[in-house]
Order: sequence, then C-alpha cells, then structure tokens
Amino acid sequence: MGIDTLDDAGVYKISDDLALVQTVDFFTPIVDDPYDFGQIAAANALSDIYAMGARPLTALNLVGFPTEKLGLAVLARILEGGWDKCKEAEVTLIGGHTIEDTEPKFGLSVTGLVHPDRVVTNAGARPGDFLVLTKPIGTGILTTAAKADQLSYDDLAEAIGNMKTLNNVAAETMVEVGVNACTDVTGFGLLGHLWEMVTASGVSAELYCDSVPLLRGTLDMGDFAPGGTMANMRYLEGFVDYRGDTRTFAPILCDPETSGGLLISVAETRVSRLLYTLAERGVASASVVGKITRGRVGTISVLEHHAAS
Repeated sequence: MGIDTLDDAGVYKISDDLALVQTVDFFTPIVDDPYDFGQIAAANALSDIYAMGARPLTALNLVGFPTEKLGLAVLARILEGGWDKCKEAEVTLIGGHTIEDTEPKFGLSVTGLVHPDRVVTNAGARPGDFLVLTKPIGTGILTTAAKADQLSYDDLAEAIGNMKTLNNVAAETMVEVGVNACTDVTGFGLLGHLWEMVTASGVSAELYCDSVPLLRGTLDMGDFAPGGTMANMRYLEGFVDYRGDTRTFAPILCDPETSGGLLISVAETRVSRLLYTLAERGVASASVVGKITRGRVGTISVLEHHAAS
C-alpha cells in the first residue's frame, strides 16, 4: 500500500505475518508553548499509524529551526515534548535530523508494525456502516482565535489537551471490536477525510451536524476560520450536498484539524460494542456522526440531524 492510495500511511509486507507501516508529518507551531507544540506534533504524526490499526514502534525527529532567532532552549523544549509523547506511546525515538530554517518546524517520521491481514484501510467502508468520530473537532478555529487573543484560557487549554491526546486507545479498541475502515481527521477537516474514505471505498455517506462533537468555544469562534478552511471547502464543491441550513456549518466541518480523532466505519451490529468499550476506556467524546450509504460514489449529504430522530 503506497502513494497511489488515499490512506494515512504506507504499508510494506515483510512476511506472511509482518508488515511495516510508515508515515511522516511535521508543521509549524500552532501554540505558543514549545513543550506543548512538541507534544502535539508528535501525537499528530503517530496518529497515522494508529489509523491503520498498527502499533508504532520507532520514530525519527524532523526539525527546521531558526537557532539564532529563538535559541537552543526553545528547541530543547520542543524536542522534550516530542520525546515525552513518544515515551507515553511506548515508541522508541532513535534519532532524527535538524536544519536551519526561518521558522520552527517539528514532526516525526514513524515506523509501525501490523499483521498484513489486520491492516485497517480507509477503503473498506460498506453501505449501512455507522461512522464514529472519537474526538471533538474545532482545533483550527480555536488556535486561530487564540492567535488573535480572542480565546479564553480554559477553552485553549481544552483544545491543547485534545490535540495532545494519543489515538492509541481508540485504535486498540477498534481493532479489538473489528471495523471496516478508518482514517484520522487532520488537515483536510472532517468532511475532507470522510470524502477520502467514501471515494476509496466506492460508497457515499450522510453526516449529521447535530451529532458532531465540538470543542468548547468552536461555535462562538466560527469567524476565526483558518486559511485552510476555504481551500477545503473549495476542493469539496460538487461532492458535498448541504441540506437545509447546514451550509452555515461548513467552516466547522471543513476546519483543518491538528491531531484530530479517528473516523471509523463500523458495521451496525458492532457499533454499540465499539461505543461502549471506547467510553469504558476513557474515550468519552466518541459519537456516531453519520452513516455510509449507496448513493453516488464519493458524495456526502450533510443533514441537520439523523432522519430517524
């Protein structure tokens, strides 16, 4: 599984019972605190491995940094944050590479392991599946509002905590329960990553606005949509049918997330067990946000609420 798919990571088969899963991700700071930035960037990079149902094993630091401008103490805190998040994930940090840059950038190249028969791709969603989202969305809006000094300390702290949270428990749970498809929600937003899933799977989907979990303050700060939001909305034109008044919700559904949750496609017979087990293990925000349908391939209908409710 390589660059010709829409999946979150590449998979290389070593033997009948072992495959490598590889990914890379890095970005510029979205928060002020260097340690928080390191933790968020590491959690974000590790997420692609979890989305494939794999176990991350090793990581390499990727760093661009303006040493003279910011000083090595700031860099040390960024690296410490990434190191501590890797330790939390039981991932061995085995090195990395640093270059001089005009602005700081940090992330990880991550290698994981999975049984070739147990890879969870984003191409297995089936009509009738329920869509479960494991984290609330809104990080792009909230961090943009924070840059403008318009976000409260408590709301920013909640967003940072959300971004620093690993998707390991959610991933282990979905593998245990058995699901049909998965992707993580990051820069393309909830709708963008759902579009990737339905396109790869040859299906369509419904998304229910009133069921999508939001970080506190997201609705109030909707005017602070980051630049990536409009790019996501433009890209999805022609694929998304906003029913009723749901188009007003589009900037949130297209919000570029950082270290978002897993979007899981699971059979109706297993969705209750998945939700119960996630809640029991502390993934409190996990919610059914939509359903896979048999409509035109690669299309999404955004509804105000579930038609049956």
